[in-house]
Amino acid sequence: MALELKQQLRLSQQLVMTPQLQQAIKLLQLNRLELVTVVQQELEENPVLEEAMEGDDEPTAGAGESQEASDAPAEAAPEPAAGEAGDAAEDREPTDAEKIADIDWQNYMEAYPQTGMRESRDDDDRPSIEANLTRRPTLSEHLNWQLKLLSFPLEEEVAAEFIIGNLDERGYLAATIEEMARQAGVSEGAVERALVRIQDLDPAGVAARDLRESMKIQIRALGIDDPIVNRIVDECLDALVKRDFRGVARHLGIPVEDVATAAKVIGTLEPRPGRAFGGDEPIYIVPDIYVYKVGDDLHIVLNDDGLPRLRISSLYRNVLARGSGMPKDTKAYVHDKVRSALWLIKSIHQRQRTIYKVMQSIIKYQRDFFDKGINHLRPLNLRDVADDIEMHESTVSRVTTNKYVHCPQGIFELKYFFNSGINRVHGDAVASESVKDRIGRLIRNEDPHRPLSDQRIAEMLKVANINIARRTVTKYRESLNLLSSTKRREVG
Repeated sequence: MALELKQQLRLSQQLVMTPQLQQAIKLLQLNRLELVTVVQQELEENPVLEEAMEGDDEPTAGAGESQEASDAPAEAAPEPAAGEAGDAAEDREPTDAEKIADIDWQNYMEAYPQTGMRESRDDDDRPSIEANLTRRPTLSEHLNWQLKLLSFPLEEEVAAEFIIGNLDERGYLAATIEEMARQAGVSEGAVERALVRIQDLDPAGVAARDLRESMKIQIRALGIDDPIVNRIVDECLDALVKRDFRGVARHLGIPVEDVATAAKVIGTLEPRPGRAFGGDEPIYIVPDIYVYKVGDDLHIVLNDDGLPRLRISSLYRNVLARGSGMPKDTKAYVHDKVRSALWLIKSIHQRQRTIYKVMQSIIKYQRDFFDKGINHLRPLNLRDVADDIEMHESTVSRVTTNKYVHCPQGIFELKYFFNSGINRVHGDAVASESVKDRIGRLIRNEDPHRPLSDQRIAEMLKVANINIARRTVTKYRESLNLLSSTKRREVG
């Protein structure tokens, strides 16, 4: 078969993601704090960008950006957020007397005791109290600190360090005596003696090999001498965990009331001694959007605190204005940086407009929630909002990810307003989050001696015109970290 070379013309369409479009998409999915970080980085890397100061009369690049960004898609002016009409009166620079009057002097020294009156920085520039907090120690750090205060023989000290290194996040020992002796190169007796001393350290119950041993250590440390408590922990702990008080009473031959009393004492013990030293550090949420209710109207205000107002440096604008009076390479470099800066400013403006439109649409669909509370939350999906604001569904998904709104009902992630529906017996569907909240309230208000089963909750919701299966109630209850009815039951 002969081989032959031919030339052919072919037309095809392709979607090409330009760097500018990729940047715009990236900015859209950032939350406010992440956006501030990106803008600060751009200010450091692009010499053309600079931050406009308050009261600066020189116009920002965002106001006259059409001169340089002729290839960028034209955008309408950003929609003004309701409630911002009075902002013009705040454009003037406040006087020193007004700044001083705005400071809450009553709480000033309590808020900043370490700085007093010696620093002359503006009050807004001072770090928050959370920023001054130190990292809490880990469990191993806390135990090693106590270890240094004790006197150990060298062999036991080596064993003690290996014991601390083999504790899990709950504070339990995750290795056997034989394994640690082999790893540390010491005798098993040295490991056992070191373990006894570590179990006397804070927190009480640490370095136990199981729940029963941890509770015995805590009972001894707290000086609890109730024989029933000790017998239950020794003989009936599994039945107690299942809250089978009557079975425990039969096994020990005592009244069920005595079992209930002892169970309350045991309930004060910590099943996870390392709990106070585990888990992630707290994350402080700063809302990206504020929704205020004024009369019957809801006003949307985007949170721009800490976000620099960007503009093109007048120095580089003058460089471009000189035209032919500069080297070609210099002019090309400055022009490229100016276009990059203008696109960043345009992308930020577009991001703000998109977030505003999405929040407007959410309020349109969930108005009853903002007026009356969670029980009036409606089922909603991303396509509903996307069709309403005439944008793609993926754009709405990016806008609502990892962004929070502060409203009269509290602080919520924007994703919270998008949830599936649960059918009613009669009428429209109800939001799954609303049903979940109702299940939580039913359990919190139940009789602790006769807790509601999942089947009983499903029947009560059906009477309330919510058609839900028992397995769905179980799923929602578990997502709320609530125990089953048998484990919630109290005796006595």
